[in-house]
Amino acid sequence: MQYTYLGQSGLRVSRLCLGTMNFGVDTDEKEAFRILDAALDAGINFIDTANIYGWGENAGRTEEIIGKWFSQGGGRRERTVLATKVYGDMSDNHDGPNREAGLSAYKIRRHLEGSLRRLQTDHIELYQMHHVDRNVHWNELWSAFETAVSQGKIGYVGSSNFAGWDIAVAQGEAKARGILGLVSEQHKYNLLCRLPELEVLPASKALGLGVIPWSPLDGGLLAGNHRRDNGGRRSGDTKRLDKHRAQLDEYAKLCDELGEPEDLVSLAWLLANPAVTAPIIGVRTLEQFERSLRAVELELDSATLARIDEIFPGPGGDAPKAYAW
Repeated sequence: MQYTYLGQSGLRVSRLCLGTMNFGVDTDEKEAFRILDAALDAGINFIDTANIYGWGENAGRTEEIIGKWFSQGGGRRERTVLATKVYGDMSDNHDGPNREAGLSAYKIRRHLEGSLRRLQTDHIELYQMHHVDRNVHWNELWSAFETAVSQGKIGYVGSSNFAGWDIAVAQGEAKARGILGLVSEQHKYNLLCRLPELEVLPASKALGLGVIPWSPLDGGLLAGNHRRDNGGRRSGDTKRLDKHRAQLDEYAKLCDELGEPEDLVSLAWLLANPAVTAPIIGVRTLEQFERSLRAVELELDSATLARIDEIFPGPGGDAPKAYAW
């Protein structure tokens, strides 16, 4: 496994991040344990989750599974860089209007305690805002996170689904307080979703954030699902397949020429971007996990990267040129 620093921090993480969104939903506890053990054995030390995973009435279930896995000992917790998130409405929260989605200091404190309890740990390496909350001032946010850091409950703060200007404001406010600020931005980014190249990626790179792409295979569309009779596995994929079929067919042809599967080429394309820290591989089975590992070994030459750009054109370059020329 290869490793890199997480943004401007001194924390070293694996170039692949294990996503756990399916744990407790499509993946039962036993299979989740097998995947988590295999990840550590393969050298993946970066594990991402969120307090709402499990969804609805089962929100928190994914964190509970990870907590049970940690409780087995064997150095599991010590070898893991753990990332979770806060923002959503938790079904076990009885705080009236304060249970609604958001990032008040009140909510951050209570939901952090809930995550620590479910995860059976006393600290979280990377605590991420699942979305921006523009109703809360950064003075309140940074004060809440500084308190959690000083208490030893979290190590670093990250963002997710932020716009480029949200990242800039966050880092400006952090600098004014003399603190580290954000170290990562988790964002949807893949060959079919290259809009972040306009501002989110350049802002993250310039302001010291490592980018952690979620949905690197766009729900399976970039994993060769279009070649299967049933197409994509998620609702709505049929319409998107029809929209992108010509591109996906051309991409499949390129991957066949390379002798590599579409999913691994898609991950390797992300890993080739210097702004990217680690794509999140949201596997459902051990077989899917083991298949993903070789992506870190796959290097794409400049000619291949150019052909990929022809098939999946980006948004037109970094801002402001993409807007002004």
